[in-house]
Amino acid sequence: MTKLSKRLAALPSYPMAEIPAIKRRLLAQGVDVIDLGAGDADFAPPAVAVDTLARAVRDPAMSRYPFQLGLPVFREAAAAYLRRRFGARFDPFSELHPLIGSKEGIAHLAMALLDAGDVAIVPEPGYAVYEGGTVLAGGEPYRYPLTPGAGFLLEMSDLPADVVRRTKLVYLNYPNNPTAAVAPRDYLARTVEFCRRHGIVIAYDNPYCEITFDGYVAPSIFEIPGAREVAVEFHSLSKTFCMTGWRLAWAVARPELIAALGRVKNYVDTGAFLAVQAAGAAVLPQAEELAREYVARFQERRDALLPVLRAQGFEPETPGATMYVWVPLPDGVASAAFARRALEDAGVVTLPGSGFGAGGEGFFRLALTVDTPRLVEAAERLGKVLSTV
Repeated sequence: MTKLSKRLAALPSYPMAEIPAIKRRLLAQGVDVIDLGAGDADFAPPAVAVDTLARAVRDPAMSRYPFQLGLPVFREAAAAYLRRRFGARFDPFSELHPLIGSKEGIAHLAMALLDAGDVAIVPEPGYAVYEGGTVLAGGEPYRYPLTPGAGFLLEMSDLPADVVRRTKLVYLNYPNNPTAAVAPRDYLARTVEFCRRHGIVIAYDNPYCEITFDGYVAPSIFEIPGAREVAVEFHSLSKTFCMTGWRLAWAVARPELIAALGRVKNYVDTGAFLAVQAAGAAVLPQAEELAREYVARFQERRDALLPVLRAQGFEPETPGATMYVWVPLPDGVASAAFARRALEDAGVVTLPGSGFGAGGEGFFRLALTVDTPRLVEAAERLGKVLSTV
């Protein structure tokens, strides 16, 4: 019998791993399923991305190995976006690196930084790759519970001194998945200062920076003085531009950190498809304009869903960003059990808070990824489930 690695055994279960099989079974039985699980909106990608890709795939040069350099015009477009949007100036070749989606870059950064015995601070609830990447790199995850009373903020000063001494990496994600929390600038400033004092790298996961509501504008970590010393920021075209399957993102940081990430990637991939990078380069010069159209539709869905949820007995906060609603459950109602009943009894796919780590217990996540009438219907179905727990 094959003996698998201890690192594989140490991986937590992925929050969406079993849902596709259950959904497929229900659909085969004729159940009308409304899927609010994955953060994968039903909007079409930007026409400029599709048109550019269609042209690029006809160019034989675009089918060659990208290698880590990738398409220079994509690097330049990403650097120009950062300068225009955040006032952050980065060299597109020494301080920026294309990624096959930000997920792989986040995981590979841990491989570049962590040795056995090193600690990475993992927010809980949080994106599964933070813990998974840490474990696969041989590091030790320290789970930090994000709580509503603290605004779902990860406060480095709360960490035990012995943990801080061993910590090399902390994952921050604001606007936050799954809680939809946003981070005040004074919070970011004290976090950057703490990490500078203790030599801790911040992996700042920022894929939702354009999906914001009610006048809120999400910052880059690099708008905070001193962040260049310690931060690596990740951006993605997946969420904002409905390009999840295209797998295109980038990381940005000081040259030493970008070089370390690139060195790992040299051994595990040969870069994102050049034609997709060409499409990304066409999107980024108009990123803010394109995002506004998507965000208006997300906000319309948010504003239609929340009153129906509240009428059904739920008490969600109004999210100021992201495509998610983080919904508290009544005391004593287990999130995994509720999510299973929501799917099997009501045909609604949700994600249980516990799927994002033990710190997410007592909540479930809804994604604004179907049209408004279906969202309303899903909320009404969930209300019927709530009335029977």
